[in-house]
Amino acid sequence: MSWLEEVRAAATLLDGVATRTPVDTSRALSQIAGVDVWLKCENLQRAGSFKIRGAYVRMARLSAEQRAAGVVAASAGNHAQGVALAAQILGIDAVVYMPVDAALPKIAATRDYGAEVRLVGSSVDEALVVARAESERTGAVLIHPFDHVDVVAGQGTLGLELLEQVPDVATVVVPVGGGGLAAGIAATLAELKPDVRVVGVQAARAAAYPASIQAGYPVPASGLRTMADGIAVGTPGVVPFEVLHSLGCEIRTVSEEDLSRALLLVAERAKLLVEPSGAAAVAALMAAPGEFEGPVVAVLSGGNIDPLVLLRVVRHGLASAGRYLQLRVNIDDSPGALAALLAELASTGGNVMHVSHVRTGTGTAIDEVEIEVQVETKGPEHCAQVIAHLRRSGFRLADR
Repeated sequence: MSWLEEVRAAATLLDGVATRTPVDTSRALSQIAGVDVWLKCENLQRAGSFKIRGAYVRMARLSAEQRAAGVVAASAGNHAQGVALAAQILGIDAVVYMPVDAALPKIAATRDYGAEVRLVGSSVDEALVVARAESERTGAVLIHPFDHVDVVAGQGTLGLELLEQVPDVATVVVPVGGGGLAAGIAATLAELKPDVRVVGVQAARAAAYPASIQAGYPVPASGLRTMADGIAVGTPGVVPFEVLHSLGCEIRTVSEEDLSRALLLVAERAKLLVEPSGAAAVAALMAAPGEFEGPVVAVLSGGNIDPLVLLRVVRHGLASAGRYLQLRVNIDDSPGALAALLAELASTGGNVMHVSHVRTGTGTAIDEVEIEVQVETKGPEHCAQVIAHLRRSGFRLADR
């Protein structure tokens, strides 16, 4: 069968299982990108990400004998939940290997769906090695997170939906880890609307695809260090790589700062909760305004975020967006001096978040104290106003 036939067959299997997730416009993001932007909200999918699509299609096609043997998988969280939910629906026993530092809510959700979770290794790639060995030892079927035709076809059903929802789409921007989602969408659109540009996005600290595309074959990336655990995959899948490479799909990378700013914008302006990997497409649009032909569909691939990570990422995003101001101010070491500084900050509308004293330092006189203060502001312009006001008021600011 052609890819389009595979995807349409997968859509039939998923009828009544996967949710037809909505698309929504984003005026704020459209203004930044300079074109109309639609958000494909797979963060609202069952189990919190697109992964149920591919996992269910792969598992629904198992024989009765294979189902009886059970399945095994490896994942940082989203594929784990997709496999666990599909196994619950189909009545299959599932064992899922997850990295030892996987987000606790993702571990809990996977267990709640009925799968047995085993923590091993520091990455998805390491967990996958153990899962593959378990499959060979026990006969359980390995449900790969991205490297199988059925999985790619299942993810491709998202392409069918977004084309029906935004028929005049010109560009689709999609997060890329192993590449199954991007490959499924690209293969579908290549047959139905080949003039649509598909752009994949990876975290710069976990980007195996750029070097792989250049080499012409999958090349492992090392030292994966990104908040976007959902796309932190060391080696592209053979099946999705062949699709993306043959179609000439562009792969871009985004920084950690790009990801945190994107997550913050989606939460503040679109009122949607996504995980860092789910915000990668938005990050690419924000990082390169004017470089994408519209209308653009940005895929929000997942919303399974650890609240602790959310707190850290939001604070990082606020800092990257100029909403936090870090100051070092030298004041007299006398009663009332600190109160005077805080009063001046209050008069500017800045909200003091943290204060500390430094009584010894190379730039501090014997009768002075250095104050380190973190101030919440309304943005870069407000930061400049706060600094200018303090200097006009006679305060001596150290280099930040």
